[in-house]
Amino acid sequence: MSDRPRLLPLLGTTTRHGSRDSMTCLYRCGNACDHPVPNTSDNAYFGDVVSAEVSRRGVVRAGAVGALVLGFGGAAAGALAGAAPAAAAPGTPVVPEAAGFGRPQPGTGSGALTFSPIPPNQLDTLVVPNGYDHAVVIRWGDPVVPGAPEFDLRGQTAAAQSKQFGYNNDFVGVLPLDRRGRRALLVVNHEYTNEELMFPGFTTMDALSVEQLRVAMAAHGMSVVELERVDGTGQWRPVANGRRPYNRRVTALATKFELTGPAAGSAWLRTAADPKGRTVVGTLNNCAGGVTPWGTVLSGEENFNQYFVGGDAAPEELKPKLARYGIKTTTRYPGGSRKWERADERFDLAKHPNEAHRFGWVVEIDPYDPESRPRKHTALGRFKHEGANVIVAKNGHVVAYMGDDERFDYLYKFVSDKKFLPGDSWVARRHNLTLLESGTLYVAKIEQSSAAEIDGSGRLPADGAFNGRGRWIKLVSGNRSYVDGMTAADVLTFTRLAGDKVGATKMDRPEDVEPSLLTGKVYVALTNNTDRGKPGKAPADEANPRNLNKHGQVLELVEDRADNTAETFAWSLPIVAGDPADPSTYFAGYDKTKVSPISCPDNVAFDATGNLWISTDGNALGSNDGLFATAVEGPERGHLKQFLTVPVGAEACGPFITDDRRSVFVAVQHPGEVTGATVDSPVSTWPDGDYAKPGVVVTWRLDGGPIGS
Repeated sequence: MSDRPRLLPLLGTTTRHGSRDSMTCLYRCGNACDHPVPNTSDNAYFGDVVSAEVSRRGVVRAGAVGALVLGFGGAAAGALAGAAPAAAAPGTPVVPEAAGFGRPQPGTGSGALTFSPIPPNQLDTLVVPNGYDHAVVIRWGDPVVPGAPEFDLRGQTAAAQSKQFGYNNDFVGVLPLDRRGRRALLVVNHEYTNEELMFPGFTTMDALSVEQLRVAMAAHGMSVVELERVDGTGQWRPVANGRRPYNRRVTALATKFELTGPAAGSAWLRTAADPKGRTVVGTLNNCAGGVTPWGTVLSGEENFNQYFVGGDAAPEELKPKLARYGIKTTTRYPGGSRKWERADERFDLAKHPNEAHRFGWVVEIDPYDPESRPRKHTALGRFKHEGANVIVAKNGHVVAYMGDDERFDYLYKFVSDKKFLPGDSWVARRHNLTLLESGTLYVAKIEQSSAAEIDGSGRLPADGAFNGRGRWIKLVSGNRSYVDGMTAADVLTFTRLAGDKVGATKMDRPEDVEPSLLTGKVYVALTNNTDRGKPGKAPADEANPRNLNKHGQVLELVEDRADNTAETFAWSLPIVAGDPADPSTYFAGYDKTKVSPISCPDNVAFDATGNLWISTDGNALGSNDGLFATAVEGPERGHLKQFLTVPVGAEACGPFITDDRRSVFVAVQHPGEVTGATVDSPVSTWPDGDYAKPGVVVTWRLDGGPIGS
């Protein structure tokens, strides 16, 4: 691995919208910020203004952004991580409760984090605190499926890539395989590809061969990789020998997905290739995700719109629906198109106008059963999912929280009809695998307590907090729609339009939305919105208090009666991100001279004691992106410290902290993605010193102690 310092070139000359490089904007989301905001509704940004009855102590108590405590096993207390078919695996996977995985440990996130924060930097390496080490677990092109050929940069084929680790890993989940914590399954999704950094001699997307396009399709999707612990430390590596029966690649090229829920089989989802509307080939632009209490992994399909052309030739009555999802309907999609229609005509909406409706769902995969068919759950609605994260409510129903990652879009939650069954029986697991197939879908409407005091500067209101009340508006329950003029299938297929109709609150790019297993409180990473307050655009409001918002904020929801199935909640902003020296920033009231600067919160996680970890995407403060941690209760609440930085041009994704707090996994996405870079002339040479490769990294403490404290 090359650790030589390397400064970020052209800093400040190739970024836009305050953060991402223009190359990332092109490949990750199809230059979404250059196109009109898809939400053109005239929804009020808040409901009726309410009095400031909720005190700062009552609302802000839990501190910063949070995440579902998945622990090592990725499961809630008492939940089953799953059992693989006996014929598929050597032994039976562990039940996390029996192994101590997935159970919140004593404490409520009030302990001090003892590592020394690292300073912001622009180095082309992964930087961790003194006393820690790190290693690459797996990188693009490494073998996944047994029999995978050695990676050949200049001889890539779709067949080979379908057996190798895919490109641009985002979500990271780690699930146990034994009770001693020595074997595990790594589950990662692959969000998008950057052909300039993949193919030597790249000139334009139009010049790519059909085989290269198929390679890109195979590099999308998900990977399941069996891991083993290294010599009892916090380091992990792929199992090198043996049958590796769990290992699996899911791709956009060939993997079939089953559609479930009320919209499955509806007219909106039927195509010439699938006249029943129940089977979809592939998954696109998978971003964040979550591990369920029954030991499966959820993955959100996000910027799927950029893969389709032909919206200008789609039926006229369909065009407003396509446009609400960012699909261009007036002229042919410009040069940022993926060009996949050259490899598979289903991506041309002029020929197959319903194909786009088959993406934008939450995907569920069972990593313990490599023969199982992944599913797309229509009951959770269709939008640009960042991810979905699940908690079991006190009454036994499963609740999933979700964000729609677009400027001025909405927050959602789903409550299952059925109740979760604890235990390790196959009866319980078969039942739990159906929990996301039917339930009630809600969208959030947020009210504010100090509307008259919000001027777009980020200045705190007189009551000392950004806070208020809110409610969940019911959109659909089972097969019953609660939106005038829309059937249940309409609501679930065009959920954004349903949110528009009921007056949902427009937010600053809601990304990771995760509940804490320790408190039941829910945290939303609002990454940024540089359109806020521009002429003709919505001005700042109390939940989105800054105009031209470059740095983002964190929203906390406290469901009434501590019941995650409740339809009302209190909210606050415990963190308003940016340079602590900027008066518009806020860190739960902590002394800002002692806080690390942070910009653009994206993915989040809790460790087993409730400390909060935040990764960033698009740092607008001039430093590489990274991973941060803070206590969320007690005197150290809001004392944010930077734990690591990723290399030049990269985004920090994940993270995942094992229950024993001996390992922190981070996905290093799009290293070297800087305008002008190519695989022949890279800006980053991480991790091997030749050219940039996305990969997953694990970090551990050298003395074997718990990470962070």
